[in-house]
Amino acid sequence: MPQAVIAVENLRKTYGSVVAVDDISFDVREGEIFGLLGPNGAGKTTAVECLQGLRKRDGGAVRVLDLDPRTDAADLRRSIGSQLQQSALPDRMRVWEALDLFASFSPRVVDWRALMAAWGLDSLARRSYGNLSGGQRQRLLIALALVNEPRVVFLDEMTTGLDPAARLTTWDLIREVRDRGCTIVLVTHFMEEAERLCDRVAIVDAGRIVAAGSPQDLIAAEPSGVRVQFSTSVADVAFLEKVAHVTAVKRDGDQVEVDGSGPVLALVAAALVEHGIVPDDLRVERPTLEQVFLRLTGHSMRD
Repeated sequence: MPQAVIAVENLRKTYGSVVAVDDISFDVREGEIFGLLGPNGAGKTTAVECLQGLRKRDGGAVRVLDLDPRTDAADLRRSIGSQLQQSALPDRMRVWEALDLFASFSPRVVDWRALMAAWGLDSLARRSYGNLSGGQRQRLLIALALVNEPRVVFLDEMTTGLDPAARLTTWDLIREVRDRGCTIVLVTHFMEEAERLCDRVAIVDAGRIVAAGSPQDLIAAEPSGVRVQFSTSVADVAFLEKVAHVTAVKRDGDQVEVDGSGPVLALVAAALVEHGIVPDDLRVERPTLEQVFLRLTGHSMRD
């Protein structure tokens, strides 16, 4: 198993009587994409700012790349990248100037022009920050977080403001960054983003971690299970009740719903073919991280 590059034990941060981060513990392994997932105001941003030395924690122990962000912040920042939830550059600074400037701070020689091209910014090289759209600014800020070739990069709501096509492109680029050996901590409230990108997630609500693990494991453990749906004019489908992993079969006219768990889709499909039924609308509904969150917290991500 890869070693942990981030270790957090009982991290706590308060603002007066408000507990923003409530004694959370987790680790991030080398070379993975780790997600902190939860609604706005859950404490995700505060937690990662403590990990970067941008805020002083009130309790607990934190090690990032074997450094304490509270006492070794200057050394730590040479090896990490950061795209903050709220960032800005001078309005008159051009895209190429920002990348060139940030690259000059890196102890390594960095090809910022290649980074600019990878993030679709080369056509905007001479455009000023103040004249960029929200999505273009977001892409520039992500590129700046990567310009020093960090060992660990923190991305806070990285696809906010991006259109669906740009979001998919960004996901592909982030996978490439991970595949080159960079560890990524992703803060997001987009459930699909976490499911598609993250190796593991910690679901955060009201400053606490309510569940942690791979998205697939968390979804698989959801008791609501899997629902297979199809339509058929064949009257008798009672044989499906005897299929392994099936818990219930319901029918309304030609519409059939089969509830179950695990590999129930494959087993139901095989049983249907065996009985000469080949529906062209066979489909499956699986639990989502949104449902996991709702069950654990009693409210949705958008509440």
